[in-house]
Amino acid sequence: MKRFRFLQFNMQFGQIWDDTWPDRAPVRLEATLAEIGQHNADIIQLQEVEQALPGGVQFNPPPNYARLKEALPGYASAFSYPKADPRELPFGIGLAIFSREPLRDFLRLDLPSPKIEFEFFKKKTTPTDRLLIGAKTTVGGRELQLFNTHLLAFFMLGSSSTTHRSQRDLVAQQLAAATGPTILSGDFNVSKHELLMAQFGECGFQTVQSTEVTWRRRPYVLDHIFHNPQLRCVGHRVVATPASDHHAVVADFEFA
Repeated sequence: MKRFRFLQFNMQFGQIWDDTWPDRAPVRLEATLAEIGQHNADIIQLQEVEQALPGGVQFNPPPNYARLKEALPGYASAFSYPKADPRELPFGIGLAIFSREPLRDFLRLDLPSPKIEFEFFKKKTTPTDRLLIGAKTTVGGRELQLFNTHLLAFFMLGSSSTTHRSQRDLVAQQLAAATGPTILSGDFNVSKHELLMAQFGECGFQTVQSTEVTWRRRPYVLDHIFHNPQLRCVGHRVVATPASDHHAVVADFEFA
C-alpha cells in the first residue's frame, strides 16, 4: 500500500529562533531549507513564507518562494499572498504547497477578519484578512485534496475564534464538502485547540496530534495536520527546530 510523508511548517519567513531576543533574530532562509530538506516529505505545506512589507507591498515574484522553488526542483508548487492591505503588520504572510506530483484545481479563498480594534506601537488598527488555499494531486494513483491555511490569532487581540467563528466556519465548509481523501494543515492560531478539534470533528476530520506544543512563544498547539477517514495516519512527529518560532509537524499516511 502506498505511503506518503506530509510536512506542515510555519517557517516564519526564514527568521530563526533566538531565546534571548526572538523578535530581533536574523533571517536565515538556509536554515529553513535545511529543515524542510531533512524530512524528505512528499507533500510540504508552509505558512508565513514571506515577510509583510510596509504599506502592504507584495513583491512579485515572492523572493522566499522563489528560493524555495529553486531548492526543491523535484516538486510542483503553488503560492498565494493574502489580499494586499496597507494595514499589514511586519509579520509573516503567504501560503505555499509543494508536491512531488503535479498540482491541479488550485483554490484560493479569502477569510475576512472582524473589525476588532487593537493597538500596535501606539497606533490603533484592525486585523487584515487571512487566507485558505487548496489544490489536488495524485499519490499512488489516488486523488488527494490538499488545503493549507493560516488563521488570525484572536488570543493576541484579547478575543477568541470561538467568539468570532467566521474564519473557522469558512474552513469547515470546505471540509464538509470534501468527498475524497483530504488533508488540511496550517497554523490555526487557536489557543484552546480542543474546540477547533471538535468543530472539524463534526466534518469528519481529526488531527494527527494534539498533545505536543508546536509554538515556542506560548505553550499552545497551534499547528495541525487534519485528515478525514479515507486516510490513515501511521506515524507522526513534532520536530523542535531553531529555524522558526514554530515546530515542524511530520506525518506519514496511507489510504484507508
